[in-house]
Amino acid sequence: MRSKEEFCQCVYQLVRQVPEGRITTYGAIAKAMGEPKASRRVGYAMRISGDVQPPVPAHRVVSSSGRISCRSTRVQEFLENERIEIRQDSIIGFKKLFWACFK
Repeated sequence: MRSKEEFCQCVYQLVRQVPEGRITTYGAIAKAMGEPKASRRVGYAMRISGDVQPPVPAHRVVSSSGRISCRSTRVQEFLENERIEIRQDSIIGFKKLFWACFK
């Protein structure tokens, strides 16, 4: 099992691959890491990513239902600035915007 720091760094590398205007899920990142049951750990890594350099576009990671799990207006603003439409905390066109082409 990876240390907490190694796990978080791997998550951050994957999240930085998500293109602007696209979104992915905690589960897709966990699966890309080879740890499909680690989506909660991915969520933890996203919560503590605020001061990480280079910055991590954590706002592009959402729940598998397409809902913004963090009710932060800031997250919604970031997504809307990338032309992602949100209504009632849900991403409109979630399936079309979903991205999981990790390297």
